[in-house]
Amino acid sequence: MAEIRYSRNLFLRCINLIYLFAFTSFYIQIPGLYGENGILPARTQMDIKETDFAAKLQKKPTLLWFASYLGLDTEHMMDLLALLGMFLSLSGDILLLETGFLCLLLSPWRQKGSSASSSSGGSKKQAAISNASSPADYINFWLVRWLLFRLMFSNAVVKLTSGCPTWWSLTALNVHFESMVIPTPIAWYFHHLPLWILKLGLAYSFFAEIFVSPLFFCPIKGVRTTAFFIQVFLQLMIIISGNYNFFNFLIFALCFSLLDDDFFYGEGKKSTALKRFSKYLATIIIYTVVIFAFIKLYGIKITPAGIIESKISFKPSDFDVSLGRAVPILAALAFCSLAFTCLRSLALVFSQTGTTVSKVMSLFSTLFYIFTALALFSDSLVPFSNLHPATENTTVHPEIRQFHNKLSHLHLTNSYGLFRRMTGVGGRPEVIIEGANNLEGPWVEYHFKYKPGDVNTTLPFVAPHTPRLDWQMWFASLGTYHQNSWIMSLTYRLLTGSKEVLALMDVQRNPFPVKPPRYITASLYHYSYTPWKSRDKPATWTRKKVGEYFPIFSKEHPPLLDYLRNLKILQDDKRKKSQLSSIFIDYLNGVRSVFAAMEPTYLHLSLVITCLAMIMFGSLTPTSSGQGKQQQQKSKKKNK
Repeated sequence: MAEIRYSRNLFLRCINLIYLFAFTSFYIQIPGLYGENGILPARTQMDIKETDFAAKLQKKPTLLWFASYLGLDTEHMMDLLALLGMFLSLSGDILLLETGFLCLLLSPWRQKGSSASSSSGGSKKQAAISNASSPADYINFWLVRWLLFRLMFSNAVVKLTSGCPTWWSLTALNVHFESMVIPTPIAWYFHHLPLWILKLGLAYSFFAEIFVSPLFFCPIKGVRTTAFFIQVFLQLMIIISGNYNFFNFLIFALCFSLLDDDFFYGEGKKSTALKRFSKYLATIIIYTVVIFAFIKLYGIKITPAGIIESKISFKPSDFDVSLGRAVPILAALAFCSLAFTCLRSLALVFSQTGTTVSKVMSLFSTLFYIFTALALFSDSLVPFSNLHPATENTTVHPEIRQFHNKLSHLHLTNSYGLFRRMTGVGGRPEVIIEGANNLEGPWVEYHFKYKPGDVNTTLPFVAPHTPRLDWQMWFASLGTYHQNSWIMSLTYRLLTGSKEVLALMDVQRNPFPVKPPRYITASLYHYSYTPWKSRDKPATWTRKKVGEYFPIFSKEHPPLLDYLRNLKILQDDKRKKSQLSSIFIDYLNGVRSVFAAMEPTYLHLSLVITCLAMIMFGSLTPTSSGQGKQQQQKSKKKNK
């Protein structure tokens, strides 16, 4: 079996980097989002009647329950946990939770052997063994590949199962670049590409996610390597056009599970010309078949004018039937791939050299990971089978479904699927908040850091930072303020001039820098990109007012106050303060003041540069398997 030590370590370093982004982005927004004067104070989620600590932990599994034991309130406990997360890079959101659990399985808990740079014969042999991948690594890396497959395949399938006409007509990208949460400057140019290129781009996305993703489990190395480049190109296009925080960087990292160390260092043993030719030929045949099927199903053809036309040539009913058949088949193929990987890992255990004790320990370790992998695979079949109603009960045994339901709150395995239906058709909806000191006006607009507001504001690059308030404003614009209770809390915080909340917005353009306004209201607008002919002008958007989003409120407005009290955001009684650790809190406040002095995007950029340097230099050390072997060979020749 080809070594995967370098690929594994590179994947883990990338995941650590992404966790660092996630926790840093979260940490710098805690006061305005979840602090005592934030939009949704975290303490409101900790008001549980149970007095027993174990009961509280079972009902709401969170480390925030330990705040009182450390002499901290909920807000400062969140600070502490976020700082620990930044330091350890070991926790996060739904996709990060599943990925993080797999990283726990992949991470080397102990170093095997010594450095590969020793020159003595015995040390060389020991170094070669130490640089070899553990048999369990192949099983755990397969689980990463299985997660990548479910993510990519589900993202495409849910778009077609939704029945959204923009996906089926391949015209979704006509709207996507204009309606995405926070577009980048490149999105404006992508939006103005010719229609046939946009349709072909969406067809390529379906090709990469539906047609190529099953090839992740192909035993032929060249097939998986080609799939790696196809997926990476898709992710790079998404990254440069949309600020989707760390999401696409995470997918990029998951793609390393398709590679092994030979990709980076070349094959350790020279294979025969016939064997290499057979692999290349098999790769070409497989992709020829896949591309031919894609061309037929998506009606790809070149017109005499040199334009590549594309259209979905199958009906929704045909897709529904095919998906119902494909889901159990894909699950069976994945199981066969997992079983084959487990058997090869066991064979590797028995072929290892070493003492009897080390062999027994390796066997028990491998068996443990095999049973863990089978349990996780079975659990993940529940959300995967939900892709089609007909396969929900036929693909998964009822006991496995019950097992999944008991563990679902831990998010070890999840269902995925983004943008089921394309939003923003007919204009991008945006909520514009305005304040005034008189009911007659003048009404002055509040500005956010990143989301569209002022039509002359340039589009930003934000990722991997996640400005949660700007994101939530995008979701709020898709519904009503009744469906987004938090926006009433935001309104009250602006009426009372909360510094923590204002820090989440564009402080430099605060319309009421001295004293908060007496009244606040919000209107709904529809935004559209300026046409291509005006590309040299400063305006990026044009907008049109649609109507009122929520009525005029003041901070003394009784319905508003009653509403916030019911949500426990406002409390009339003076809560008894616990014995807080003033020294600990002062230290946490001091750390926050350092981070608060930096613009989030520049902070993340500095982290990117620093961590990429660490990944690069850490990955190129002599302990990497391929390079270690090369140095061993050079050392051996030199000694001779």
